[in-house]
Amino acid sequence: MSEFLDNLLNGINYKSLYEASIDTLYMTLASLVVAVILGFMLGIIVYTTQKDGLYENEKVSKAMDFLINILRSIPYIILLFILMPFAKALIGTSLGATAALPSLIISSAPFYARMCVIALNEIDKGVIEASKAMGATNRQIILKVLIPESKPALVSSITVMGVSLIGYTAMAGAIGAGGLGYFAYLYGAARQNTVATYVSTFIILIFVFIIQGIGDHIVKKIDKR
Repeated sequence: MSEFLDNLLNGINYKSLYEASIDTLYMTLASLVVAVILGFMLGIIVYTTQKDGLYENEKVSKAMDFLINILRSIPYIILLFILMPFAKALIGTSLGATAALPSLIISSAPFYARMCVIALNEIDKGVIEASKAMGATNRQIILKVLIPESKPALVSSITVMGVSLIGYTAMAGAIGAGGLGYFAYLYGAARQNTVATYVSTFIILIFVFIIQGIGDHIVKKIDKR
């Protein structure tokens, strides 16, 4: 049995597996950070400019809302190919882990923006009205009321997005972005090495559990309700 397992595991290219794991982490974390920043800004704009918002402006709110809906409606695998020329113009190549970042960011930032709007809309309007009555400026309301009150939901949304991004990075392998999805295809499916496929899937699951665990721990710490 032990010899059988050794033979199976010896068929894996561990150097490539390590590089694929690093590529997956790089694509996930880099796109997560940028997408959270952009998505949060978009979410704040939509929330504050909507009807009865702090900076009510229906045209801006609807335009941003429309943009978010359009970008969220495009399946990632299609967006990946649509943005290949953009990635090439931006970084000089349409292949590799860095080339996948524009599509990963553009697909996930609108998702986080929508989650932000939902989280902000759940805040009790009475708290905002009370802050206004006490003379708080719009900027103070955003920084000292909206963000602190919605913090658990915002962090929880980051966790969900991080897990989704790991799945997207697997699809990014279709353009030679590397990562564990590409490893599973190249060394597993294409070479009929099922062990390589299972090992890469197992590592992806570990990444997912780590992100979920960290997210749940942070939410538990900051949620005072």
